[in-house]
Amino acid sequence: MLSKLLIAWCLMALCVTIHAMGLIAAFRLMKTRVTAVEGRFWRATWMLIRAAGWTLLLHLLQIALWAFNYAWNGAMPDLATAFYFSAVTYTTTGYGDVVLPEEWRLVGGVEALTGILMCGLSTGMFFAIFSRIFGINDKHDPTS
Repeated sequence: MLSKLLIAWCLMALCVTIHAMGLIAAFRLMKTRVTAVEGRFWRATWMLIRAAGWTLLLHLLQIALWAFNYAWNGAMPDLATAFYFSAVTYTTTGYGDVVLPEEWRLVGGVEALTGILMCGLSTGMFFAIFSRIFGINDKHDPTS
């Protein structure tokens, strides 16, 4: 069981690395373009759509990482099933129609926790972009 938890920890660390690198790249790219969209609805909306697409790609990459692990280690019968299981686990949908073998079940829980954390990071990115586009100043004190 400890070896499987070590695998899960390594996968979680790799997911955090992938997500951090992807979000940093997105912020660097959008930082130069935010002033061009401030106050312009369709340009701002298009920027948010691109951010959503990029974020979705990052999540799918991480889902694939977990899926390849399940298939490689024989925890799932084939890659298609592994992708399906990984997607419903990472997103915490959890249909329950496909389950891991008993010795791998804790790894599935770590994947779900990782998915929650990475979705939280994505939410933070969207809030930051939205705030920047619409000029919401986080230094503004609403009580003053």
